[in-house]
Amino acid sequence: MVPTHMFLTRGVGVHREKLASFEEALRSAGVAYCNLVSVSSIYPPSCKIIPRRRGETLLHPGEVTHCVMARSETNERNRLISASIGLAIPTDRRTYGYLSEHHAYGETDEESGEYTEDLAAQMLATTLGIEFDPNIAWKEREQVFKMGGKIVRTLNITQSAIGKANRWTTVVALAAFIPIENLPQKKTRPGK
Repeated sequence: MVPTHMFLTRGVGVHREKLASFEEALRSAGVAYCNLVSVSSIYPPSCKIIPRRRGETLLHPGEVTHCVMARSETNERNRLISASIGLAIPTDRRTYGYLSEHHAYGETDEESGEYTEDLAAQMLATTLGIEFDPNIAWKEREQVFKMGGKIVRTLNITQSAIGKANRWTTVVALAAFIPIENLPQKKTRPGK
């Protein structure tokens, strides 16, 4: 099974119980009704990213849904948490790309998002033979990656939140893969 479609989503949940705050974050992300199975970080060849709303309609309650998930939680008041998924897509869509996940304390959306994009791009660059200096800033490395012509796009989805007093706060970011059997079948005209 190689997924051909996926969507990116994120959510935040707050509750006095840790598990319930995770459930609330999954509800906020629109995937709480699925049995989520975390997988590693390969973006399948020729996989299409679809809008979250469409992706949600293609999943069924109780279904086993593979995803790359980042999750962070706290019960400390005023503690900044974030969860981020980064994606690096190769120019040649027939080859695979990379997804990266990152869970952090004290990082803004922008900081976590840039970090996950950088991490995904680095992983893809090493498989494509692109040389880079890991000690230079992401913005400079990003230009090196894209000018090399082998990495066409990077992006991220990130959720952050600040912890509340006497409550658990959970943030999630996910890349959810759509089971192939859930995709609408293309209709063929009679005689073709």
